[in-house]
Amino acid sequence: MNSRKPYAGILFALLVLAGCQGKTLEDIAPKAEQKLPPKILQLMQAKGMAVSSPIMVRIFKEDGAFEVWKQQNDGRYGLVATYPICKWSGQLGPKMIEGDRQAPEGFYMIHPYQMNPQSKYYLAFNIGYPNAFDKSHGRTGSNLMVHGACSSSGCYSMTDAEVGQIYAFARDAFKGGQKAFQIQAFPFRMTAANMARYRNDPNIDFWKTLKVGYDLFEITHTPPKVDVCDGRYVFDQTPAAGRSFSPGGACPPMSQPPDIVAAYKAFEKTYDAAYAAAVKAHKGPAPKPSLDGLKEAKLVANWTHELMSGKQVPLTPPSMDANGKITESTERLGRIDSPLGRKMAALDAEKAAQKKEAEEKAAAIAAAKAEKLAMAERAKAAKEAAREKARPEKAKGGAAVAQNGTAGRKAKPDSGTQDASAAVPAENALAPTEQHSPSLGKRIWTKIFGS
Repeated sequence: MNSRKPYAGILFALLVLAGCQGKTLEDIAPKAEQKLPPKILQLMQAKGMAVSSPIMVRIFKEDGAFEVWKQQNDGRYGLVATYPICKWSGQLGPKMIEGDRQAPEGFYMIHPYQMNPQSKYYLAFNIGYPNAFDKSHGRTGSNLMVHGACSSSGCYSMTDAEVGQIYAFARDAFKGGQKAFQIQAFPFRMTAANMARYRNDPNIDFWKTLKVGYDLFEITHTPPKVDVCDGRYVFDQTPAAGRSFSPGGACPPMSQPPDIVAAYKAFEKTYDAAYAAAVKAHKGPAPKPSLDGLKEAKLVANWTHELMSGKQVPLTPPSMDANGKITESTERLGRIDSPLGRKMAALDAEKAAQKKEAEEKAAAIAAAKAEKLAMAERAKAAKEAAREKARPEKAKGGAAVAQNGTAGRKAKPDSGTQDASAAVPAENALAPTEQHSPSLGKRIWTKIFGS
């Protein structure tokens, strides 16, 4: 009877969800009750795995691989399925704070209550972040999932078909009595070659602690017992009598089974030689980018906060290199498609329209002023042109008068003659009819020159 309690818990959760949503269990069951494909069932049978035997999951970011391991008849676990991760968010490195868009790395336990058959991402289960280790380091975040729909912002996302099968593995294991299954999330396969490639990464010390758990599973093919003390993971350790592990406290005296100690020592000897050779060889692909500590996490979290508040932001979050240089893309901008995002878009559009109207009004006023000044300049230029045109005419008239006066002076040999000749035109102007009188002309001639 006890073996059916976890499964009963799932059924109860389904019934509650169905009641809250106004749906029947039959509405939900098709997704959550899918059967494993015959091909997988055949493989399980060949490997000595019962349908309801316990499972364990390993995730590798760099490879984009999601492995499902299942317990065999001998108690060890064997690999039964590997799925490509459709999307995982962020970079290599652990999740640190809410909004940094990092997918978690570490060891997590999944219980029946973390399963969500009503997820808007088809099917989902909560990873359990933050765990005791994360909390001991003040790390924050929530709702980190493995889900379908191939969309991620801090989660591990699969296709709907793949998450349906993963869900079936978990459902059958819970039905068989497993109280919780372990997820081991790694940045990469922690081989000597990969550890050498990433030996200068800022996260290397954290990854070395994960590697101990990775190695123990490679040696034993059973999920290690995980505890946390002194802010670090410890694996397959038993505290001294009367002592216990405290995530934030000092580690108590502890011990491992002798066979594990011996096997791990031999494993490490082989690993150390391979690591030294890998460092010397300098082979393998270049390391992928990783989260460079809390500073970069806060940088991305701020970007996420602005995104979720509906602001227009670059489509990719900012990043920071090993030298602290921040790179922010400004080529493509966008905003979240949500009620808040649409509201902010409408407000931004209204502000843009108001700004455009104000700019157009200011431009019109400036154009009117410029035209007024131009008209004044044109009027001034026209007036000046008229004045300049008048000057040659006046000068021409004065020159004509001066020319006439000079001609009159040349016609008279002395001052007497000049006076007489000057008087004649005056008289001609006053009495033109007398100009042609013979008697008068004769009298004047006789008076001046004699007979």
